[in-house]
Amino acid sequence: MNELELGPDGRPRCPWAVSTEDYIDYHDHEWGMPVADDRRLFEKICLEGFQSGLSWLTILRKRNDFRRVFLDFDFERVARFDDSDVERLLQDASIVRHRGKIEATINNAQKLRTLVDAEGSFAAYIWRFEPEPSPAPRVLADVPAQTATSKALSKDLKKRGFRFVGPTTAYAFMQAMGLVNDHLEGCWVRAPVEAARARFKRPT
Repeated sequence: MNELELGPDGRPRCPWAVSTEDYIDYHDHEWGMPVADDRRLFEKICLEGFQSGLSWLTILRKRNDFRRVFLDFDFERVARFDDSDVERLLQDASIVRHRGKIEATINNAQKLRTLVDAEGSFAAYIWRFEPEPSPAPRVLADVPAQTATSKALSKDLKKRGFRFVGPTTAYAFMQAMGLVNDHLEGCWVRAPVEAARARFKRPT
């Protein structure tokens, strides 16, 4: 048996996605849909870092504030933040006030500029780590916390100087950005995600 749960509209969903309207909206319209926009990719890898030790719901509900303070995750502009910006952000209660994570976001923006110069775009780089498709997971226990591919992505990002990008964070990023489809078998969103992935033109 799978572990699907019915949402308020009666449609079956992954069990983590039905507890709040925020989760339902994120699960139904974003999670697993393929993304090729460098800003959104940078945003997600930063927010996954901020989530470390917290729930994704906490970050999701603060996402608009994160977008505001980090200039919609324009990495060229964030890369120019300095110590005064770090101190300013540490006083902003609308986001997660963690010095290490704030400094990592600025550092990662700086490293991303170098990566884009070398690889053409963040999207072209990220999508080289797309694994071969695997069967649909039936239960949450079938969904790994990390994979060989996420370990490879994490290792390469760290080699390039990125922070807060461990293999578990890297796999959560891959799930969210559509490099894998981990909607459970029978979840009503799995088929639309598969269709979007089939139409998606991989960036090069």
